[in-house]
Amino acid sequence: MKTVVISLGGSILIPALEKNKIKEYIPVLNGIAAHHRLFVVVGGGGEARRYITVARNLGIDEGTSDEIGILITRLNANLLIAALGDQAYPKVAESHAEAKKFAESKKIVVMGGITPGQTTDAVAAVLAERVGASVFINVTSVDGIYSSDPNKDKKARRFKTLTPQQLLTIVGGTALTAGSNTVLDIVAARVVERSHIPLVVLDGRNPENLSRAILTGEYSGTVVSEKKKKILPL
Repeated sequence: MKTVVISLGGSILIPALEKNKIKEYIPVLNGIAAHHRLFVVVGGGGEARRYITVARNLGIDEGTSDEIGILITRLNANLLIAALGDQAYPKVAESHAEAKKFAESKKIVVMGGITPGQTTDAVAAVLAERVGASVFINVTSVDGIYSSDPNKDKKARRFKTLTPQQLLTIVGGTALTAGSNTVLDIVAARVVERSHIPLVVLDGRNPENLSRAILTGEYSGTVVSEKKKKILPL
């Protein structure tokens, strides 16, 4: 049984409470957990950004705004745990050490944010390193890593493969403000480089893309790895 760490973007899972995709993701996550040891780190999504915007308008500092965002990621994580029922460990892991301990139950372990100034992608990247994951998957709203923002640049080019060093070059200008929403932040990219754990960035707007990627190797996305071998399926 291999270990999979998934960073499940809040903009995918819960872009807004009334537009959440939790129900669609339950069978997908259960299907993966039937074959692999699974950790899921949930982002804050649109709800977190709404709270952070209000905090900024009130003159609240970035660190405190980050802490508010972390609370929303954990609320989202609690919602996912409740929906997963007996398949998930019943408590949100609030540290990597807790996540490792909870995994002894052989259930799906769910986390949110941990530290101000650190995105849930960075949390997931460090978790992948701590648990010796076979792959770190970033489920986002684009089908891979592009040379520039594909929503703003029609000439943006999608990369099929990248080395960790090339990834760092692309994301090097990322600003780490509270609630930042980029395909991957610089902290996560540096952890990917040092850990040598393969990263796969794929489109999660259709939940089946995730299960197909892990279980059959059929997906459209970007693989970040120093090695040329095939990463998926596991």
